[in-house]
Amino acid sequence: MMQPYLHQQQFHTEWPQGHQQHHAAQHAQQQAQVHAQAQAAAAAAAVAQQQHYNRIAGNNGINIPGSSSIPRGPANDIGQLTTEPGISEDSRRVLEWIAQLMKTNTRETALLELSKKREQVPELALILWHSFGVMASLLQEIISVYPLLNPSQLTAAASNRVCNALALLQCVASHTETRGLFLSAHIPLFLYPFLNTTSKSRPFEYLRLTSLGVIGALVKNDSSEVINFLLTTEIIPLCLRIMETGSELSKTVAIFIVQKILLDDIGLAYICQTYERFYAVGTVLSNMVNQLVEQQTVRLLKHVVRCFLRLSDNARAREALRQCLPEPLRDATFSSVLRDDAATKRCLAQLLINLSDNVVEPQSNQLQLH
Repeated sequence: MMQPYLHQQQFHTEWPQGHQQHHAAQHAQQQAQVHAQAQAAAAAAAVAQQQHYNRIAGNNGINIPGSSSIPRGPANDIGQLTTEPGISEDSRRVLEWIAQLMKTNTRETALLELSKKREQVPELALILWHSFGVMASLLQEIISVYPLLNPSQLTAAASNRVCNALALLQCVASHTETRGLFLSAHIPLFLYPFLNTTSKSRPFEYLRLTSLGVIGALVKNDSSEVINFLLTTEIIPLCLRIMETGSELSKTVAIFIVQKILLDDIGLAYICQTYERFYAVGTVLSNMVNQLVEQQTVRLLKHVVRCFLRLSDNARAREALRQCLPEPLRDATFSSVLRDDAATKRCLAQLLINLSDNVVEPQSNQLQLH
């Protein structure tokens, strides 16, 4: 969300004494209101935090000490929870690692262990988000790597460490209850410097791939809220560059993100709003087709075909594709590689039908060529 625009009013330099007193009283009242709102927000956050601690306890059949009071963060509440006799050993370890994220000397091990457990602990995203200071610790890990990006100084150890932090962010991005909060905090923007790197070394490639995984987790659930957010950022140009120059895995995740954006009506309209946007996406997809003639990679090809098929749903984009669809998609170039992929063969056949001359042009979803 953009910050509210603050309109600064110009006042005369000399005010009558009565006006000064009134202004001072008004200012004090406004400050009191802001302070009250901040306290209310903090109390609401604390209640949410306590609810999730209680949920952890409920899952283990125990009561949290001080559950009727406002939690003070992992150093106290989680620390107390780990000493309860009824909690399972696995849960105890997870909560200890959460608390250790707050300490720089224990954070690296905690990141590693928690990243291994993220698929096994359903509530992990909620615990991470609502535990005091944990998200700030994860962002601190990400920001600390920025100076290593240019010039390229990222080591394998540093890459592994920050990727463990990114894996925990992906956990938060995937959960239905934390995804919206994740977006509202604009946390995906912290990953864009990683996506903007071009070094082909293994540490950088791993960093880009893991960062793409976080964005991929966001778009996986077909949420228009997510697409709306991403369209206000530079995610499409970043993905397009990775689709051209990245490793096969990175290309696959990047084109998956672009495909998910296209599948949303708002995303399709955005990409087809101007010829420049359509041309940028279409050119990269065409280049990928030409690369796939030699590589014959089914995993990438199916996404390319689906992207072109979705573009053909737009009348003006369809007209343009009739002229510029790569020839290997029109002939039998990919027949052998698609022999066992009936779904992609159907998509390709539908694409060619959509581009045939006898298709009736719908009036909606027009591409505005500027």
